[in-house]
Amino acid sequence: MNIKSLLLGSAAALAAVSGAQAADAIVAAEPEPVEYVRVCDAYGTGYFYIPGTETCLKINGYIRFQVDVAPNASSIGAGGGGSVPNDSDWDARTRGQVQFTAKSDTEYGPLTGVIVMQFNADNASAQKAILDSAYIDIAGFRAGLFYSWWDDGLSGETDDIGSPVTLHNSIRYQYETDAFYAGISVDELEDSPFYNGETANNVGVAVGLGGKAGAFSYQITAGYDTDNEEGAVRAMGTVAVGPGTLGLAVVYASNPNAYYNKAEWAVAAEYAIKATDKLKITPAVQYYNNYGITAGEFNDDNDAWKVGLTVDYQIVDNLSTKISVQYLDPDNASDVTSGFFRLQRAF
Repeated sequence: MNIKSLLLGSAAALAAVSGAQAADAIVAAEPEPVEYVRVCDAYGTGYFYIPGTETCLKINGYIRFQVDVAPNASSIGAGGGGSVPNDSDWDARTRGQVQFTAKSDTEYGPLTGVIVMQFNADNASAQKAILDSAYIDIAGFRAGLFYSWWDDGLSGETDDIGSPVTLHNSIRYQYETDAFYAGISVDELEDSPFYNGETANNVGVAVGLGGKAGAFSYQITAGYDTDNEEGAVRAMGTVAVGPGTLGLAVVYASNPNAYYNKAEWAVAAEYAIKATDKLKITPAVQYYNNYGITAGEFNDDNDAWKVGLTVDYQIVDNLSTKISVQYLDPDNASDVTSGFFRLQRAF
């Protein structure tokens, strides 16, 4: 056998073996398709589809550093959540807040769920995590833990026209259009400083309506505290005037209650000046009649004045600072000067 015959025989043998094993060839499995996060633009910017669902999710929040300055500084300008009081004339605090908003379409309109977690630190050893809000919204109905209309106020930091506790377990219905809203809520008031815990009437009923008409906006809010059998009502409005916005508010309470407890009645005014695209300056004043509480009732013949200045500056996109100084002068008590500096990064 010569070399040529040997080579031809070997080639034929290899071809036969390859043909016999062709049916057993290994085939690579197709990779499973990857579902990338899709943008959801049905409800505004920032939403994306939760993979595998038709539910849209938005995550946003802020990081805040604040220094309060006041006698026994505790929570000047806290903006919800409060802080731990101390015996110092100043108090540095840090807060982180994250909000999750989920939305999906139904035959009754958008179904919304909101969870807001807040983390407060007076210092490294005094930290507190709280559920700041958690509620369900559909077809105008809202149920859960959320802020009432009494949490609203003017844009500066001087006005003191809200309730002492504005976050409640509540159920409400609100009808709204682009220029008008009106609603009613039933609020659990166990967190109110005026709930004595001796009755089952730890509920309140609040109503709110408001809207816009050109450069003018308005809001009327009322609440009745069934435990104390007392109520309060407030009217508030803003209008664009010159380079800024004029804000006015008046509030009346029949006696101290869960919805208002600072004075029998009060009037607040401010002028928010848009000095530049980044700078807003807001001087403001408030007058209180029968200011303060003694034996569960407002103090007769004790009026008070409050004046203040708030400066907001947008450093860059999503980074802002706020400085506020307030002076309170009651007739029958010592005057108090307070203020705070805030640095906040939103996302």
